[in-house]
Amino acid sequence: MINNPINKSRRTSGISALFLTTLIWGGTFTIVKVVLNDISSMLFIGLRFLVASLIILPFAFYKLKKMNRQQFKMGLILGFLLFIGFAFQTVGLKYTTASKSGFVTGSAVMFIPLIQFLVERVKPSLAQIIGSFIVLIGLVFLSVSGSSLSNFFEELGGNFNIGDFLTLLCAISYAIYVIYLDLTSRKVDVLNLVFMQIFVTSILAFVFSFFLSGINFEEVKFNLTKELLFGLLYTSILATVITTLLQTKYQKEVSPTNAGIIFSFEPVFAAIIAVIFLGDVISGFTTAGCILIFTGLIVSEVIGQKAFPTNE
Repeated sequence: MINNPINKSRRTSGISALFLTTLIWGGTFTIVKVVLNDISSMLFIGLRFLVASLIILPFAFYKLKKMNRQQFKMGLILGFLLFIGFAFQTVGLKYTTASKSGFVTGSAVMFIPLIQFLVERVKPSLAQIIGSFIVLIGLVFLSVSGSSLSNFFEELGGNFNIGDFLTLLCAISYAIYVIYLDLTSRKVDVLNLVFMQIFVTSILAFVFSFFLSGINFEEVKFNLTKELLFGLLYTSILATVITTLLQTKYQKEVSPTNAGIIFSFEPVFAAIIAVIFLGDVISGFTTAGCILIFTGLIVSEVIGQKAFPTNE
């Protein structure tokens, strides 16, 4: 029952862990923006996940030896989904604007309940649907780069190019990742699952880096600087090892739809961190977007749980 103190405690722990995960992710925007001056994007992803896998390996090594074929397959699939999300978004940004990329990526919040229904036959509650739509509207406001909403919609309604398509694939792949993680994290040892998906992502990123270099799409660039070293440490330890551990362990305590709404706070935290460390100015649209996303979470998580209690 919803009033079970154990269930409520687990749910609170899950929500707190996902918020911490999202906060750490939000910090990566400012950091990656700086380090990409010194390293090519795919090579950075490969190194980031390689360092992370080496950090987690000593803790997971003993359990990895006991991994069966099914667990190995689950880790491969999660690693593949995690990688293509990064790859599609990174490559897509070369052909579309940052505002459109942010909005389309955030649309994963709408794909999650749809995919969960198709895969698990789990219907989202009315509160979750309403909350997701409110969050989507909030993402529109956060994505406004011009002086008015009409400018954004003119930009959004312009030519749908290859970059927009790739970013849409990123949103869909991440939505599938969230659903698949919800299915597998209850069945497999957390450390095994974390190591496998991180290591697979690293290998695929290196392969993709040299492939892009081979077709002259992206030149391999690497200049070891203090900024790059700090960026690798932050993204590999905090934004990869810690966040993947938290998400893999605690996402099962929250419904995939509500997890997607919590993850929508990533651009909110990114904006706040950019104001603190880069001196960016928060516009009225950004403020409105933050308020709407928070409202969407309240509708889905708080009001929804009171109106439609579950056995979670």
